[in-house]
Amino acid sequence: MLENLHVKNLALIEEENITFLDGLHILSGETGAGKSIILGALNLALGAKADKEMLRDSSSEGLVEAIFRVTKEEQKKELEALDIVPYDDQVILTRKITENRSVAKINGEAVPALRMKEVGAVFLDIYGQHEHQSLLQKRKHLELLDQYAKKEAQPIKEQLKLAYQTYVEKQKEWENANTDETQRARELSFLEHEVNEILGANLKPNEDEELEASYRKLSNNKKIMESLSAAYEETGSRGASDGIGRAIRELRMVAEYDESIQEMVTVLDDVDALLNDFNRDLSQYMADAEFDAGSFAEIEDRLNEINRLKDKYGATVEDILSSCQEKQKRMEQLQGYESYLEQLKRDLDVAKNEVENLSSQLSDVRKKYALQLSEQVRDNLMDLNFLDVSFDMSFSPLGRFTPDGFDDAEFMICLNPGEPMRPLKDVASGGEMSRVMLAIKTVLAENDAIDTLVFDEIDAGISGRTAQAVSEKLSLVAKNHQVICITHLPQIAAMADQHYLIEKDVVNGSTVSSIQALSYHDSVKELARMLGGSSITQAVIDNAKEMKELAMSQKNND
Repeated sequence: MLENLHVKNLALIEEENITFLDGLHILSGETGAGKSIILGALNLALGAKADKEMLRDSSSEGLVEAIFRVTKEEQKKELEALDIVPYDDQVILTRKITENRSVAKINGEAVPALRMKEVGAVFLDIYGQHEHQSLLQKRKHLELLDQYAKKEAQPIKEQLKLAYQTYVEKQKEWENANTDETQRARELSFLEHEVNEILGANLKPNEDEELEASYRKLSNNKKIMESLSAAYEETGSRGASDGIGRAIRELRMVAEYDESIQEMVTVLDDVDALLNDFNRDLSQYMADAEFDAGSFAEIEDRLNEINRLKDKYGATVEDILSSCQEKQKRMEQLQGYESYLEQLKRDLDVAKNEVENLSSQLSDVRKKYALQLSEQVRDNLMDLNFLDVSFDMSFSPLGRFTPDGFDDAEFMICLNPGEPMRPLKDVASGGEMSRVMLAIKTVLAENDAIDTLVFDEIDAGISGRTAQAVSEKLSLVAKNHQVICITHLPQIAAMADQHYLIEKDVVNGSTVSSIQALSYHDSVKELARMLGGSSITQAVIDNAKEMKELAMSQKNND
């Protein structure tokens, strides 16, 4: 679960440190106070794209740090699969942002932002403010079902993805293989010419690199010899060597008076020997390095031939040789064309059958879990003030294969007895769609290892008894999960186990958002504000207190 969120220098926040516990956490405050900033900071810690515009002070570093505690063995296994080892049962996700770059770290080790998303998904699920609108898209329905059925569905989906890739490759090869005899003869003749051209060049691996090194040396022969001659003159008998010899003779004349001078003579003797060896090697190199115009011409011609082949067949000698092998393989296919077609057709049939079998297996798994998911979602919808609702999932064939199977599926709902089941997107209003998503998220949370659920304004489009039903459902979910909810409704806020107020103020001429944990008394005051707006009378305060007490009584009785 999420234990702590530290935010510094982001948007309206100078620096805030928020501690989270078990249960239902409510974040409330006036519109524009900065509630969305907290959610944005959390998204950054989970690998969302970092924008320099988020920095409060562009000259300073922005920081978000989220500390999660690993509470389940299943989480440890998922983290192990991602090569993440918790430290003292904690995983710390850190994001630092500057004007020029952002750095993501997990437990102090730099990682790609994508890895943070993968790790964050182990702990936390965020239900964004407009996410219920995704239910208008049928593909989202299948994604949610697969998430619910992932223990059985995911292994099949992984196999299917690979099988589908093979099938597509074989299908493409089959479509390209059907050519007439004239085309095949023309292609074969062209391939024979290309293969003979490459084989005739008798290329050797890395030959081009060796030739280019020799070419550089010979083409710069004059410059090399001038520099070598100058070096020999500086170090030879008329240069350093002669000077060292004189220095040795001078030191030897006085070495008998001081042992340390004798040590210097020994060192200088070694230097003299090394310099003599160097001069012999240098002299031999110059003697052997005489420019050979014939060799230079041969190297130049060979490089020109290789570069011509590179222009046609690949950037390196290895690429050219690889291209030759592919062309020889294609020649074999064309020379034994009927046998090749027969084998390709067998391979295509095998690939198609594999995709069809796996798609069928996946469809069976989906239909089995769709019944369970529909039943559990319906039960949750009843809790959310859908008085007599039917919920199901319809399946039909796509008529084609995809890497995700051949199912076309969508949620169906009936809100009134006696009416037919209709597609969810055609029936539900915004507020109803929001409750449907809450019901689905609740069911999914009960079937996986995710500890923390974040709801951003789940109360959109609801009020009255429905708002009360949503608050009671959130409270029930919070008994087994950590729930963080941003809300404007007092019915939901009253259910808080921990209530936080986000406020905006002007400090030293600058607007700053702050967050504070509320006591019972302060929570009642915030509920009164949510109930009464700008006019908070004693009656409103009494109403808020009663609402809070009723909520506590409701939680104790659940």
